[in-house]
Amino acid sequence: MELHRMTVAELGRQLEAKAVSSVELAKHFLARVAEHQQLGAFLCTDEAVALKQAEAADARRAAGEATPLLGVPLAHKDIFVTRDFPSTAASKMLAGYRSPFDATVVEKLAAAGTVTLGKLNCDEFAMGGSNENSAFGPARNPWDTARITGGSSGGSAAAVAAGLVPAATGTDTGGSVRQPAALCNVTGIKPTYGRCSRYGMIAFASSLDQAGPMARTAEDCALLLQAMSGFDPRDATSAERPVDDYVTALRTPREGATAGQPLKGLRIGLPKEFFGEGVAPDVTQAVRAALAEFEKLGATLVDVSLPRTELSIPVYYIIAPAEASSNLSRYDGVRYGHRAREYKDLLDMYCKTRAEGFGPEVKRRIMIGTYVLSHGYYDAYYLQAQKLRRMIADDFQAAFAQCDLVAGPVTPTVARPIGSQTDPVQEYLADIFTLPASLAGLPGMSVPAGFGEGGLPVGLQLIGNYWQEGALLHAAHAFQQATDFHARAPQGY
Repeated sequence: MELHRMTVAELGRQLEAKAVSSVELAKHFLARVAEHQQLGAFLCTDEAVALKQAEAADARRAAGEATPLLGVPLAHKDIFVTRDFPSTAASKMLAGYRSPFDATVVEKLAAAGTVTLGKLNCDEFAMGGSNENSAFGPARNPWDTARITGGSSGGSAAAVAAGLVPAATGTDTGGSVRQPAALCNVTGIKPTYGRCSRYGMIAFASSLDQAGPMARTAEDCALLLQAMSGFDPRDATSAERPVDDYVTALRTPREGATAGQPLKGLRIGLPKEFFGEGVAPDVTQAVRAALAEFEKLGATLVDVSLPRTELSIPVYYIIAPAEASSNLSRYDGVRYGHRAREYKDLLDMYCKTRAEGFGPEVKRRIMIGTYVLSHGYYDAYYLQAQKLRRMIADDFQAAFAQCDLVAGPVTPTVARPIGSQTDPVQEYLADIFTLPASLAGLPGMSVPAGFGEGGLPVGLQLIGNYWQEGALLHAAHAFQQATDFHARAPQGY
């Protein structure tokens, strides 16, 4: 098998067996990145930095270290700050910016021995669901380069799907790991809010942003999440609790399970709100077929309800822009980032800098957020949205009284053509199935589940209760052992 079709776990075994070196891997994947620049997945690479890290990984192996990620190449979404690469959040506002430190997630993965090849494209400041909002152009879906990757972690999904890198980091605020994973046929997981440190993540909406890994398989995601997770005193929202052993959880048989039915006893809830009008027939068909496979594996399907699903869109698009308006006020042209060349006074500099530096979607969300936080509207909009957010979380707890996991589609349709959606509100509606878990702070993942119209990928979403990432990964792994959707690659890659 070619190196770029191997999983993280397989590459780890190749490195351990000394069948390949970390330097050879880094060179192989850097050549792949150079060969497929037209995808727009990478914003930057640095061969010298990557090879230096690879040499260090090889030296650690030679000295007797044997951790699963040691020497494995990956790339980071350009929302994580990095000392060795520019950190731009795919915005003109931060073009060329170099951070003096690494994000905690970057730091933890480096400590595990991973080799960073570069930084990946995304929607500007992670605002968007298509990767069309990047100041440096959209990432393209390797299954059809005329179509979107999903967003905001579109570069991460495209890079993994095309075999430019075996794994990547992403961030998920309202579905930004799960949605691109679904549209590009990769596996991605958003852990429980607080599981991964947000220190060094360029902030969009602080009460929603969460880091997550993207790779081909649930096993790979378990290896990455294991390394990424853990308490960080530098992040006030980091959960002070031990990290579960996800790799062991993935491989530990369920009580009463058999070889043929590894998911025996697992109850999967199907919210009626996730299977109604608005979901394309090809997506419904693929998701239903995947759920039938879960039944064959021993799981029981249970009908549940999440009655406030529809409200998740207005709630999210009040809370997230409000937090964005606050977080992005720091980009004023004074301390770092873009500054307008000509201005009359300080106020004029602020205005021109922000007008030039931010793209249309970022400006739109700042304006919405500033409006809902303004005097006279805070109580009417923001406070009401926060109350509804709690009720959405309560709906999940009522559902989890009847089931262990919740399942449904990730997106209402397969990937649409780039440039085909000009109405921002219609674009926001595509987040309907990913937003509820984000608002509740629950872990959710996207698992390759089949193909729809035009042979384009469809993802199955699995949502667990708080801190139940291990249960999600176990269920996804069992499904992937029985199917090969995750192993299929786009033609030419």
